[in-house]
Amino acid sequence: MQLGKDFIKALKQIEVEKGLPIEIIASSLEAAMVSAYKKYRNGNQDVEVHVNLTSGEISLAERYRIVEEVENRDAEWTKLEAAEHGHGGLDVGDFAYVEVYPENFSRIAAQTARQVIIQRLKDAERQIIFNEFADHIGDMVAGTIFKAEGDQILVRVNDRTDALLPREERISGELYPPGDRKKFLLLDVRKTTRGPRIIVSRTHPGLLKKLLGLEVPEIAEGTVEIRSIVREAGTRAKIAVASLDVNVDPVGACVGNSGARIKSISEELGGERIDVIIWSNEPMQFVRNALSPAKVTKIEPVLEQEHSLRVYVRQDQLSLAIGKAGQNVRLAARLTGWKIDIKVIEPERLPTMQDLFEDIIKTSGESLWEDLPKD
Repeated sequence: MQLGKDFIKALKQIEVEKGLPIEIIASSLEAAMVSAYKKYRNGNQDVEVHVNLTSGEISLAERYRIVEEVENRDAEWTKLEAAEHGHGGLDVGDFAYVEVYPENFSRIAAQTARQVIIQRLKDAERQIIFNEFADHIGDMVAGTIFKAEGDQILVRVNDRTDALLPREERISGELYPPGDRKKFLLLDVRKTTRGPRIIVSRTHPGLLKKLLGLEVPEIAEGTVEIRSIVREAGTRAKIAVASLDVNVDPVGACVGNSGARIKSISEELGGERIDVIIWSNEPMQFVRNALSPAKVTKIEPVLEQEHSLRVYVRQDQLSLAIGKAGQNVRLAARLTGWKIDIKVIEPERLPTMQDLFEDIIKTSGESLWEDLPKD
């Protein structure tokens, strides 16, 4: 059965355009034609099909197993029956092959081929997309806002793939007009009956970490390490960094000249404020650093509570230490892993003139009382 070289040429064009090996298409065609032939014969035949990828010729043969006693007339022969069909000399367990050329089957084969190629391409493209993205979960991807679909935003990440930005992964208050290009964290890839479901995020701390690696060469090179990172996306984040080189200031490296590096990252995240602090393996110092920009006066452990510290600040530093709606202390606690209790420390007060006068009167009064006769 000849489909011709034009057919093979079409398969090879698909191979190039879709990146699908022609051998996969051919094997799918063969399997589909086996099914089509059985349906055509309305029986239980044992069929083999071979597609010649050079000539475009398709060979089709019914296969008969040689048995002592026939149970399936469509796929079994005795030795005598095999000999009667021109296949003498075969033993039990051997196979006899009979090439067949069914009338009008070329039309059925062509229709089957078309259906199989379309379905196989869909399946293969889905698998290729899944493999492409499944290996990059946790990486940063750039994408263009495509359209809104219910509570989800569709993001086009390449010519043939859209990702979903769920509501919970969006920065609060951030707008997503179609055509806007942004950076995202590839959060998850799942197989579904409709193809791979790719989830991206704008709120995950990993996105901030990837942006830092992109913007700060010292992080990309490994000279500066990010030890801890927390976010309340769109409003504020805290990052603890450490340097492996005593000559490199980790905070300065992240912030950049005149704050250029951290400003660029902040703008990408919708103006999110980013505090960069020095990591310390000493909990009290780490907490002190984490509460920046507030200045801490004293820190002490809370003995009656595990993993808890009491932090004292002056009255004028209280609002900075706590932050708007408690955000600063909340992020500092998440960053360090310690419970933080903020207290105001009363400043030491120099004695006033009134204090001195009261002391004199008190002292004088005591002296007069001692000088009185004791009858």
